[in-house]
Amino acid sequence: MIPTEGLPIVTAATMRAAEEAVFAGGVPQSELMECAGAAVAREAARFAMGRPALVLAGPGNNGGDAWVAARLLRDGGHDVMVAALGEAKEGAAATMRAKWAGKVVDLADAPARPIVVDGLFGTGLTRPLAPDVVGQLQRLVAAAQFTLAIDLPSGMDTDHGRDLGAAGATVTLALGALKPSHLLGEGLGRCGHLLLADIGIPTATHWRTVAMPRLSEPGPRSHKYTRGLVVILEGHMPGAARLASNAALHGGAGYVVRVGEDDGQGPNAVVHRPITEFDKLLDDDRAGAVVIGPGLGHEEDMRGKLDAAIASARPLVLDGDALSLIGRDVGRLSGRAAPTCLTPHSGEFDRMFGEGRGSKIDRTLAAAAEAGAVIVHKGADTVIATPQGDIRVYAGGSPWLSTAGTGDVLAGLLGARLAGGVAPLAAAEAAVWLHGRAGQLAGPAFAADDLIPCLPRAIAECLR
Repeated sequence: MIPTEGLPIVTAATMRAAEEAVFAGGVPQSELMECAGAAVAREAARFAMGRPALVLAGPGNNGGDAWVAARLLRDGGHDVMVAALGEAKEGAAATMRAKWAGKVVDLADAPARPIVVDGLFGTGLTRPLAPDVVGQLQRLVAAAQFTLAIDLPSGMDTDHGRDLGAAGATVTLALGALKPSHLLGEGLGRCGHLLLADIGIPTATHWRTVAMPRLSEPGPRSHKYTRGLVVILEGHMPGAARLASNAALHGGAGYVVRVGEDDGQGPNAVVHRPITEFDKLLDDDRAGAVVIGPGLGHEEDMRGKLDAAIASARPLVLDGDALSLIGRDVGRLSGRAAPTCLTPHSGEFDRMFGEGRGSKIDRTLAAAAEAGAVIVHKGADTVIATPQGDIRVYAGGSPWLSTAGTGDVLAGLLGARLAGGVAPLAAAEAAVWLHGRAGQLAGPAFAADDLIPCLPRAIAECLR
């Protein structure tokens, strides 16, 4: 379970700066550590249900939080032992160590216990754990029935989702704000269920998790054009365009036009127009969004249609083959006055922007700035970025979305949101949330087609 309600995400450097601002405002570090340790103790007691606990305490501030949690758990009547890795550093961590009067053993000598509270290393780790520490950590976590990680599982870096020797956790309690590694890469598998504790550290950030959209029913004066006309260009694999069209139709659009050969398939409500009318539709001011890419193909005739759409004044959703046709020539998009949204999966992203360095967030931000477009970088950890530096991360979708055609559904959904007059970032955020929720509602082992009837149910949950 991952919180997805518009919660702040901060890097290690941003979190340190926020903490320093709190200290500069007169709050002692020891007071903040007591608050963090109390949050850990509450969650540990809730999950322990009376079982003996082993608290792992490292030398830094994460260890200081662990010493506080151990003391509060013992004061609450729990059987607690602390396994220490080295001496606590001077300052607040050493102060909290001095307040502990219970059992202490070296990490290497720690016996297995059913409950493990992992406070060895938290925010700021950038290098791999020592092999002996990895071995001891894995031994104790593997033998436990439940592991609670303080802020991050020991051995996860903070900003990139890299595993530096982590054994993982059943539950991770993020302190103050979510960190990128809670939501990215290998962190998705290592953090387990994710909880967030408010410990009184204000954070100002443009990075947040995707929030459930707040949607409204059509008003009494609404009609098909005010709800949005979506134009979808069919290519050489018409099934993909059908999926996108159906998703747009069931995702809230008032009018969907599929441009291409009428094969008699799909909902009767989807209007078909011949390919010769595509340029005319691009000039139609009523067209609120144009979706190009699902099943488009790489042929030159399709390249010409893509060029015409890019040159038009219509908001665009570019997916699949359209992204491959653009390739590294993304600069041509930056001059568009109308909104542009790109929805690449990781392979398409690398082909357009290069493999690069940094986290998925860093790379998607750079891509959005280069293209002058909103980028929806798809995956189990979907990252949405704007040229202005906004980030939204969604990591709560169904793993069964990893099947052919689901990206076409997302493209159609995004087209419906844009066509309805929603700003590009909000449109992308809503489309990603609805897509993920439809995947949850569809259950296991679904096909992309099965997402379509789940979209109205997902929308119903969002109506104000």
